[in-house]
Amino acid sequence: MSREPDGRKADTARPTSAERDAAALELARIRDRIDELDQRIVELLNERTTLGRAAGRAKALAGRRAIHDPEREREVLLRVAMANPGPLPQADLISIYRRIVAVTRGLESRDRVHDGRSRDR
Repeated sequence: MSREPDGRKADTARPTSAERDAAALELARIRDRIDELDQRIVELLNERTTLGRAAGRAKALAGRRAIHDPEREREVLLRVAMANPGPLPQADLISIYRRIVAVTRGLESRDRVHDGRSRDR
């Protein structure tokens, strides 16, 4: 009997044909679920971006010149971090959300430039 470097018994049994077939079916099911989730994530990201742009328009109409609101961004990141049960590491989730916020802020900035041009015409 062989042993792993840590002293555990090595599992030398190879999967059977039936086990391989079952694993292939399970992999296909998992990938289908991932594809479905990706579609939902894209829809939710676009919905979030649409709402962020609407918030930007409301800020502009309310006379708020600043696009970047560090306090609001901290609140969003804190709420996201608190909602994360894992297994996604906290630092990775925060990094993803920082990027989402930055992209939304960029769209808001472009909207303001575009809105300013159309008002000047």
